[in-house]
Amino acid sequence: MSSRHYLHTGQRTCHADDGREIPCEGSGQDASFAVGMPWPEPRFDLHGDEVVDQLTGLIWCRNANLAGFPLFWQEALDFVATMNREQRFGQRDWRMPNRRELRSLLSLQTRLPALPERHPFLNVFNGWYWSATTAAISPSHAWYVALDGARMFYGGKDQSFMLWPVRGEGLDIVPRTGQSLCYDAAGNVISCAASGQDGEWRYGAPWPEPRFEILHTGILDHLTCLLWRRSANLTVQPVVWREALTAVAALNQEDAKNHWRLPTINELEALVDCAAHSPALPSGHPFADVQDIYWSSTTSLFEPDWAWALYLEKGATGVGQKRFAQFSVWAVATTADAGGHSGVPQPRPGIEAECPREEGSAGFPPGTVGPGLA
Repeated sequence: MSSRHYLHTGQRTCHADDGREIPCEGSGQDASFAVGMPWPEPRFDLHGDEVVDQLTGLIWCRNANLAGFPLFWQEALDFVATMNREQRFGQRDWRMPNRRELRSLLSLQTRLPALPERHPFLNVFNGWYWSATTAAISPSHAWYVALDGARMFYGGKDQSFMLWPVRGEGLDIVPRTGQSLCYDAAGNVISCAASGQDGEWRYGAPWPEPRFEILHTGILDHLTCLLWRRSANLTVQPVVWREALTAVAALNQEDAKNHWRLPTINELEALVDCAAHSPALPSGHPFADVQDIYWSSTTSLFEPDWAWALYLEKGATGVGQKRFAQFSVWAVATTADAGGHSGVPQPRPGIEAECPREEGSAGFPPGTVGPGLA
């Protein structure tokens, strides 16, 4: 099974609408598939005041509250700049993490904090942490991640939240956010030089060009090797979580070849372009009937009668109560499971490994529609 540029959520249990733990087999839930880049064991390697995440290659401050108190967004950027001038811990490449780097630390099996079990970090605050990524929908705001339960939203840059510095470029496991511009606290575009913002560094795995390819069976994302239904609205009307899982199961009765499933929250979030909003998808994407809020197959372990959802107009990850919230459904398949093709091609010299393709299929030029996809 190919899992490229998106991480395993860490979820190991499955839960009913009322939050009760249930057997995972046949549930269609996140833990029943275990997709995404698997976590190494041990996950973290402690080096004095620094912690190396062996999954992503990023190097984090062991002290998750180095500043000692919440900071305005610009104050947080300035704090990191001071760390570099002072060569804190003998290093001068510290920075504020972008939103995907910060989110890569999360475990969606835990809470308070939502970090992998047995993590080595100190002074973790069960609240919001700033990222270096501005919210495209409102550039006077920046993205932040809640360490209590793992939500990701945006807050005004004039508000005070926590800072967790990181350094290094990583292993190109976590993809870039797509952000290429930089903004001041009022939301005005500024020069990225020496800003310390996401738009300056643009760290992460680069997006392939073209990003998406239209195939007979769906839309292949060359970044993640996931196959998405071109129609991003399986149920036409928003549904509760159980109905979302049932709708995807019914789709497999009609199209057993591709093993469709409800995506994990990490798979949904990997679609987001942080330079865009309404929807927060890459420019020129080939999807049809895109909606605002999408169910994932991932339960919120903060409150197991809730499940994770992608708020696509904004690009946020939040939750909805399984029995009452009504969200849209977007089916996905792992390309190694699509069309009966299970092998992962070896990379050609100098070229990254391609995604597995369904046997006998043909690609279509960008902007065209393959059979059965309209």
